[in-house]
Amino acid sequence: MLLILHPDIDPQGREYQETWRYLQNLPGIEVRRHQVLGEIQSLTEIYLLGDTHALEASQIESLPAVERVVRISEAYRILGRHSDQQRQSGFRYNGVEFSQDSFHVFAGLCAVDTAEHVELMLQALQANGQQCTRMGAYKPRTNPYSFQGHGAQCLPWVFELAGKYGIRVIAMEVTHESHIEEIDAALEAAGRPTGVILQIGTRNIQNFELLKVIGRQNTYPALLKRGFGISLDESLNAAEYLASEGNSRVIFCLRGMKSEFGHPHRNLVDFAQVPVLKRLTRMPVCIDPSHSVGTRDVAPDGILDLAHATAQGVIAGANMVLVDFHPRPERALVDGPQALLLDELPRYLADIELARETYLKRQAIWAG
Repeated sequence: MLLILHPDIDPQGREYQETWRYLQNLPGIEVRRHQVLGEIQSLTEIYLLGDTHALEASQIESLPAVERVVRISEAYRILGRHSDQQRQSGFRYNGVEFSQDSFHVFAGLCAVDTAEHVELMLQALQANGQQCTRMGAYKPRTNPYSFQGHGAQCLPWVFELAGKYGIRVIAMEVTHESHIEEIDAALEAAGRPTGVILQIGTRNIQNFELLKVIGRQNTYPALLKRGFGISLDESLNAAEYLASEGNSRVIFCLRGMKSEFGHPHRNLVDFAQVPVLKRLTRMPVCIDPSHSVGTRDVAPDGILDLAHATAQGVIAGANMVLVDFHPRPERALVDGPQALLLDELPRYLADIELARETYLKRQAIWAG
């Protein structure tokens, strides 16, 4: 059972204390508190764990601090939708909204290589009205001899350039808790000219200690990529690890499944599950067509396979696109063959805009 308290209620106040004492005295019930921090107001949610079937929802709802009661229907206690349309969905970060209604494109370098390439990328984004990007400083690789990313060394100039070109949010993968500390220190030293979403890659989705660390901090939201060889349910439980530790500002990313059935694409594209995720959870849903398709192959209609896959996800209702671009893909240190060119950015964004408009029109048709 989930209890949603009145917004901005004072934990030291009489109503809160009276409610808390009552709940703690319920026999056989474990009480857990979860704080949902927003830019305008904060919400407190209380979870009652155990045999709650005997509890009368109306009686719990009459407690002075409780606004309403929700019966939990899915395993994802915090991130699940639970058939309740009133619950807060999504979050705002650094002035940018991330929800199941918003839409953003994070185009950028899969791996940061040179300051020149980063600046060219950010210039192109600014010229096309974009305020978000992806920049990989830490790169887990299958081959131990492959480029592992510049790490903390590149953070100062990446953040400085992001501020210079009006980038508000950067999606950046981390693989160890020390990376969070390095990002935080570099942002602070630069005067926090931009924001960072901590990206958890498909290889680390069941690195539960890393998930707990990212879940315990509330400075940065998280973007979790689906595991390439595990079920959707297992991946959603990994997302719940983040929320159960306190950080419910989570974006879930579909990036394709590792399967020979997807050949000749890099992975089997799984974007048809966008509406499934939106139905089961309150998380914004991202798609990563670059790591799904993995090539720059062009269909007979003249459209890139990658653009076709992007449109598939956007028309299905995706809220975010994470996509690789590079000023000179032939010089890229990671995933150059799948990176789009900067002169393709305007066409790619126009194609996405068309797909997004189609989704909204489809939504209006079914609403009628």
